[in-house]
Amino acid sequence: MKHSSAEFARIAENGTVLRCRVGSSVHGLALEGRGDRDEMGICVEPPEYVIGLRVFEQYVFRARPGHVRSGPVGLDLTVYSLRKWVHLALEGNPTVLLPLLVPEEEIVTATGLGRELRAHRDRFLSRRTGQRFLDSLRAQRERMEGTRHGKHTNRSELVEIHGFDTKYAYHMVRLGLQGVELLETGGLTLPLPEPDRSWLRALHRGEHSRAEALDRTRTLEERLSGLCTTSPLPREPDSAWANRWLVGAYRRVWSEGGAPIPSGAGTSANEPTM
Repeated sequence: MKHSSAEFARIAENGTVLRCRVGSSVHGLALEGRGDRDEMGICVEPPEYVIGLRVFEQYVFRARPGHVRSGPVGLDLTVYSLRKWVHLALEGNPTVLLPLLVPEEEIVTATGLGRELRAHRDRFLSRRTGQRFLDSLRAQRERMEGTRHGKHTNRSELVEIHGFDTKYAYHMVRLGLQGVELLETGGLTLPLPEPDRSWLRALHRGEHSRAEALDRTRTLEERLSGLCTTSPLPREPDSAWANRWLVGAYRRVWSEGGAPIPSGAGTSANEPTM
């Protein structure tokens, strides 16, 4: 069945249970004047989109056209359905898990259900998350080395100045640092602690070489690989609990009259108000 952007915007606004800032600013790595505003949300969609014929998995809002990179005033917002988010979180997706890990001051919206989800973050974290960090880190390193084809890694403006894509490089090293911390401690320090934060910002500015970035990545990759078998985190997430909680969450929201089926009038798809 067809849908409109405005329809999905209303679902996201009416049903949001948790929304927070993500991206470089949360990690403490945005360079002055260059940090856009990235946010991620989770919403409970109406019954028609879960047990009916309609489908809602996520709503994406970009303040700028898709082919234009975000700037200091651009909002990039992704709101997942609760079902989709739980599925991705149980797979160990590092980015999707951020709403459970960001500090309180980065929370934009949180209902009782959203607070409950954050309180149970340990149910989602496992060595599987570490393996996802490791797989992503290895893929990014191989692309930077030119031994793997895939997502374009060369921002021409950065390559012209520094000889390599420094933004891609610092994301690569950050992934290794945070993967190691998560597997060792079960949490993340956000923003990144010093001296790593300053080192990564310097890398972004081109003050470290491509070789230095790759050397540090290989060291982190080796540590991460070992932690995937020795970490104190459980081997797998608590999927049985997540399934029970998910069913109960939808029942509670619907029984309380939440997440109503969208009408023709409501939020403009071009102006999210959540």
